[in-house]
Amino acid sequence: MPIHNARASVAVRGLQAIMAWCENLLGQPADSRQISGVAEWQLDGGGWLQGYQNPGHAAAGSVRLAVSDRDAQIADFKTGGIDPGAPLQSQKINVVMITDPDGNSLAVAQALARTMAHRRGPERCLLAPTACPSMLVRHADHPKRR
Repeated sequence: MPIHNARASVAVRGLQAIMAWCENLLGQPADSRQISGVAEWQLDGGGWLQGYQNPGHAAAGSVRLAVSDRDAQIADFKTGGIDPGAPLQSQKINVVMITDPDGNSLAVAQALARTMAHRRGPERCLLAPTACPSMLVRHADHPKRR
């Protein structure tokens, strides 16, 4: 049976602090708080980012977040007081690393090549809308952002 989606889950020391940081990062409050000690944000492409309180495992997580414009995202980070690391670039992907308040690593990545953006059809495209006309919903046009 195929796996259809994923939820990135990161252990944190204090849930309230990470909720405030993620709200700043993602531009919205948590979408779900159904379980004590857990907060979840639904991402535009269908995936979820979950923070769960587990101090013994905090600072050991790593997540990759897909964006359509890494440089614009870096500008947003700076405006929001999030310190991005040095941008990295290859022929296929642009990346910048950020760290949450608990020390978990987040790679913020912009796919430049279709081989990095497509998985099982164009509806899964992660390229910028201008580079991939099959992109269905851009971040700014998502119904949750209106």
